[in-house]
Formats: sequence, C-alpha cells, structure tokens
Amino acid sequence: MSFLTESDWSGNIYLGGWVPGSAAPFPVREPATGKELGVLGSAGPEDVARATARAVAAQREWAAAGYQRRAAVLRRAGDRWLAHAGEIEEWIVRESGSVRAKARSEVERAADECYEAAALASEPVGEVLRTASPRLSYSRQVPAGVVGVISPFNFPVILAIRSVAPALALGNAVVLKPDTRTAVCGGVVLARVFEEAGLPPGVLSVLPGDAAVGEAIVTDPAVRVIAFTGSTRAGRRVGQLAGAHLKRAHLELGGNSALVVLPGVDVARAAGVGAFGSFHHQGQICMATGRHLVAAEIADEYVAALTERAAGLRVGDPAAADVALGPLIDEGQRDRVHALVTASVTAGAELAYGGNYNGLFYSPTVLAGASSSAPAYAQEVFGPVAPVTRFSSPEEAVALAAASEHGLSLGVLTTDGLAALELFRDVPAGKLHINDQTVVDETPSPFGGMGISGNGTRMGGTRANIEAYTETQWVTAQSRFGPAGR
Repeated sequence: MSFLTESDWSGNIYLGGWVPGSAAPFPVREPATGKELGVLGSAGPEDVARATARAVAAQREWAAAGYQRRAAVLRRAGDRWLAHAGEIEEWIVRESGSVRAKARSEVERAADECYEAAALASEPVGEVLRTASPRLSYSRQVPAGVVGVISPFNFPVILAIRSVAPALALGNAVVLKPDTRTAVCGGVVLARVFEEAGLPPGVLSVLPGDAAVGEAIVTDPAVRVIAFTGSTRAGRRVGQLAGAHLKRAHLELGGNSALVVLPGVDVARAAGVGAFGSFHHQGQICMATGRHLVAAEIADEYVAALTERAAGLRVGDPAAADVALGPLIDEGQRDRVHALVTASVTAGAELAYGGNYNGLFYSPTVLAGASSSAPAYAQEVFGPVAPVTRFSSPEEAVALAAASEHGLSLGVLTTDGLAALELFRDVPAGKLHINDQTVVDETPSPFGGMGISGNGTRMGGTRANIEAYTETQWVTAQSRFGPAGR
C-alpha cells in the first residue's frame, strides 16, 4: 500500500484520524501543468474548536508519557521520512514546483529536524536558583500546551516540521494549518509520518483552510503559542490578534536580503553564489538574495557573469525534465513578479536578461543599474529576479545593506573575512554570512529576522526551541511553614 494512499485523505482533514472537514473540499493542482492531483478536505473555524478540544486532553497524556516515549516517536518519525523519501519527494516536486534536488533536501532536513527534536526531549528542564530564604528555589520549563503552526507554500515540509517536531518533543500538542496550495506535502505527509511513528491521536491535527481557519487558530483560547511563517503583511495581522489575546507569536516573515560583493573576489565564482541566492526555487525563499551590492570596479564584470549564469539555467516542468527552475506557485505570484520587473525597468533599471514568462515559468532575470527606488530592489520580489546596484566604498556598501526595513539575512563575499566581519557586524540582520550566500539554514541553528522580517523571536537550535515552546515556572519548597510563610 502506498504511504500516501489517496483513499485515506481524499476529501478529508486530519483530526484524530481522517475525517471530512466542515468546508468544501478543494482540488490539489500541479502548478507546472495545471493538472489536478487529487481533492483534499478543507477545514472551517468549527474544526479548529474540535481539534483544540481534542488537543487539550491528548496533550496532558502526551506530556505525562515521559521524554523517552516522546523521543522514540520523534526518532521513528525521522526514519519514516527517509523510508518514504521517494514518494514524498515526488509530491514536493509536483505540488510545489520544486526541482528534485530541492525536494530531496526538504525530506533530508525533515528527518534531521525529527532526530534533533528527539534529543531535545531529554534536555535539562530548569535550573536551581539562589534564594535568601531557607527553601529550595528553582525554575523549570513546562509545555506551553497547544501550539498553533501556520506554514507557507515555498518550503512546505521544512517550514512546518521545524516547528511541529520540537513542539511535540517538548510535550505539546500541535494544530497545523498548511498553505492550501501545498497542503499534501506540507500537511498530509506530516500527518502520515506521525501516524506511522505512533503519535497518539489528537496530539497533531492538520487543518488546511482559508484565512478564517488561521484566525481561529490564533484566537482559540486553548492555543497558547503561535508559530507563523509567511509574508510580513499576514504576519502583522497574526501578531495583532495574538497580542490582543495575550499569547506569544513567533513570526518569521519576509526578507529582502543583500549580497555584498567586495573588490578582489573571483567574480565568476561570486556570480555563481549570487545566482543561487536569487534563482534557487524560482526566488521563492524568504532569504533569497533580493539585492546584489557590487563594488563599482567589478560591477560590469559581475553583471556579465550573472547574466551568463542566468542564460544557462533551464526552466521547465521539474517532474518531466532535469531543470534548474520550475514554475512559480500561481498566476497571482507571477503577475506580481512581472509587475515589479516592468516597473523597475520603467524606473531606469537595465534589463540585462530575462523579464519574460511562459505560463507560470518565469525566466531568471538580471536587472543592472538598479537604484534604491526601483521596485524590484526596494521590495521583496519572491521571484527569480536579481537587481544589481553599485557602490563606491565599503562604507557605502554598509549603508546600502542596512538601508532596508527588512533584516533577515546578509551575505558578504570578500578576500578578507575578518575585516568584513568587523565592517558588517552591526548591520541589522538575523543572519550574517561571511563568504557565503544569503540562503543558509541549518537545523541546530537559531533562525529569525529583525525589522519587518520578524519579531526577533527565534526558532531552531536547542535554546531557541525550548524558549519558543515552553513556559517558565518558578518553584519553591521548604520543609515546613511558619509565620507569614516563613
């Protein structure tokens, strides 16, 4: 039997098992061809209430089960990702438009997230505190309870499992809302993985649905922590709702990351780094290189090398051929990308390559001489577009890198790494990578942004995950009580 047997999930959501949702089912479509891949159930706000009611009861038992049992489930989940890698990768390719190498990396990362989370389950949960009174005083981390996870379409597996796995390991229940455009690989797959791994019913629910479902998760009294990954616009709304209901929201939002190319570097190699940063997964990555800041003396050579790279990248259906770029996720995203490119050329940027599309397939695009007012430079594009801007001094490069409301990732290519670290260390960015690209992410490392790229809270790594998905409780104990509690 197939791991993703459609008869299980067709027309259903995952709520203590596969059941019909309260909203109308929707078709699962392949962006490369428009073909219908199946029909998935859709949740409504009432399903959120059902899921959280189950989650509250299931979470208590799950937390009480002990760290060894939780760790064992997470280890088995990691094994399940790898055992079914081929089938899962095929869904990622077809449903999200990923090339196969990217799909493979998502599955491998998902397994890694589960293995890391398994180790997290046995981490120390508190510390002994000094006290001026004759008593034992300590703090301990206790599960938050029910965690709501709202994940996007671009890396549907990674951006869901990086919150789901540690939240489960620390004794929480999870209600997951995947993007409806990638609800099989970003939702059904997770449900099936944890079903096979032996996670008790009710500890994880998967509720694909519209914005009303997301709002219901954020506002439901049983949900104490929200982990949201998506656009800054949507993140503002999530943050407002969470704040109004006095709950924590971890917001991982958009970016417009800069790659700084300093004099003296190997320009051809630098252009290869820049091409990956702007064109990987069609630029649909929050950490994508949205601004190429290049020293004036090498800028023409860099543009030529980047253009050559772009021209050599094959665009097409990743399920049918070995391509470098697949389709954008939908027509709305394609039209937004093209509007930004067109407006930037009108504003004076030179179209060095690309700027055209066929269906949802957008050509890798290089814009030379982009000013800071060019829309494709000033805004997050979320498409395969590389705007190049010149600078005349390192100080100007620092100023340009810092002159953005976003603050997600910064890459610097240089012949002197320590000098670059000294020069760029105060640029507001959640990640600073010297002699590496902007698209860098590892399971044990904290991930977050500054400015409008997030609220400063981090996901990833032992310390960040414990802070994200637990509450701190202060405990004191003494052998007997006396007057006024002494």
